[in-house]
Amino acid sequence: MCAHVLVAEDDEMQAELIRRSLLAEGHTATVVHDGRAALDAARRLAPDLVVLDLMLPVIDGFGVCRVLRRDEDIPVVMLTARSEEDDVLLGLELGADDYMTKPYSPRELMARIRTVLRRSGRGAVADRPEDPVVRAGSLAVDPVRHEVRCDGAPVECTPAEFEIVLAMVAEPERVFSRRQLLEVTRGTDRASTERAVDVHIMNLRRKIEADPRRPVRLLTVFGVGYKLSGGRG
Repeated sequence: MCAHVLVAEDDEMQAELIRRSLLAEGHTATVVHDGRAALDAARRLAPDLVVLDLMLPVIDGFGVCRVLRRDEDIPVVMLTARSEEDDVLLGLELGADDYMTKPYSPRELMARIRTVLRRSGRGAVADRPEDPVVRAGSLAVDPVRHEVRCDGAPVECTPAEFEIVLAMVAEPERVFSRRQLLEVTRGTDRASTERAVDVHIMNLRRKIEADPRRPVRLLTVFGVGYKLSGGRG
């Protein structure tokens, strides 16, 4: 059981991060990168909720929200790099149900989406008997309870480590660059650097590998980045 969320975000890396987070929550997602495409997709697909960046090309988020409120009845969570009170108030006056200011934590965004869906009665989020758990081999991540287990045993993770392992467990065998993993941690570790990503990976190996010096789960792809093995390990 899930909701269908339309993500309108022109930053492809941010859009992909939101898409992965939605999939990890058990939702389905459609991603578009400009305001015209957002309106077309909203009319064609009738999503349960729209995650809407204000700074979209072609038609900005204010214009998209204005049309959605005039023609449709779809909940909207706005994303904005602008923190000025007037911009936030305008978005809310146009009918946005909630907003978040960048940079933000993907986990907090998912919590806001759950709240808006529950309040609006859209989707099936409120009726799910249990929270979704994302698995890859012997790793299991619960994005709602913020829990990680390896071979059934709990793994204590920092917020940044949790965001990294959640992203990687949602797409096992995908190679993530250090920059992509840095973006994953941006909402929890804003002072982080690409070098800090290596430290997070090293710490995660200590927690999930039998021998951190010879990892079989969290692997280095030399010259590119890291990937999580989909096998048991």
